[in-house]
Amino acid sequence: MHDWNVVVSVFEHGFRRARDLLETLGPAHKTDYFNVLVMKLEDSEGFLRTLKEWSDRDPEIFTQCISRAIPLTALFGFQTPPEFEAKAREATARWLRDLAGARFHVRMHRRGFAGRLSSQNEERFLDEFLLTKLDEAGMPASIDFQDPDAILAVETVGQRAGLSLWTRDQLRAYPFLGLD
Repeated sequence: MHDWNVVVSVFEHGFRRARDLLETLGPAHKTDYFNVLVMKLEDSEGFLRTLKEWSDRDPEIFTQCISRAIPLTALFGFQTPPEFEAKAREATARWLRDLAGARFHVRMHRRGFAGRLSSQNEERFLDEFLLTKLDEAGMPASIDFQDPDAILAVETVGQRAGLSLWTRDQLRAYPFLGLD
């Protein structure tokens, strides 16, 4: 599997167009997972701005080609569910200060490890880990699915995972992140 820091889900009949569009920004690699592309980009902010421009200019791109696209900032490989959990805890700890006093939740999109990793269980596991750490640090927060201040995204493609934290403003500005 290619090294990546962006995961893109595409609509079945828009695969070729989505890949052609994305290739203008950098190499877009097909994965072993149906309608999932990965990319390795240096400029995540530029990627987001470009996708926003595309959505403003031609909204059909995000109803017929690209279903969701998300850059990730903390990346790691894993071989087992316990290794995934240990590395995910370590990766999420970087956002403790950002989540202090916030309403948030974790959203996971898993590809691979079927029957070995459960998206819902891992979301709950990371929610509880973060709440505990925030409480221990005297910076309590809460889980909110209706109007969160932030969402922590977790994406897996095979035995590689990526995470990123998105604020309410970013989620509104970039609906193609598709976290909820």
